[in-house]
Amino acid sequence: MILYSLKCGTGHEFESWFQSAEAYDRLVSAGHVTCTICGTGRVEKAVMAPKVRASATDDDGGSECREDAGKGPLSTPASPAEHALRKLKALVETNAEDVGHRFSEEARAIHLGDAPQRSIYGQARREEARALVEDGIPVLPLPWGTERTN
Repeated sequence: MILYSLKCGTGHEFESWFQSAEAYDRLVSAGHVTCTICGTGRVEKAVMAPKVRASATDDDGGSECREDAGKGPLSTPASPAEHALRKLKALVETNAEDVGHRFSEEARAIHLGDAPQRSIYGQARREEARALVEDGIPVLPLPWGTERTN
């Protein structure tokens, strides 16, 4: 396993574990690495100082060597913004229906009165979302990516 410091195109910095350097390259090439704060797929390695042990006794037999070890699991929000984003995501997932890739057709049907009025979320291609907006159907992008994780 390897820990990389990463930085997204908007400047957010975060860390993520990868099986190997090759695994990182494959995941980035496939678009599976996203910013943990804003969800953008424009992610690259940040400059990182190597961690050097002062002696063999500093190693406790394979546990994490990170400075922040013991502060919680990697899934713990790293910043107040990430914490707020996770709360918003939970609120949306609790109070709206995930219609997946049917988002555009379902949003249009609700707008036209052909489907029951309710809150929905899902995925739409850029051109589908643009067509909804141009037709006066209120939609808004959610500030997180899909369920792909780093």
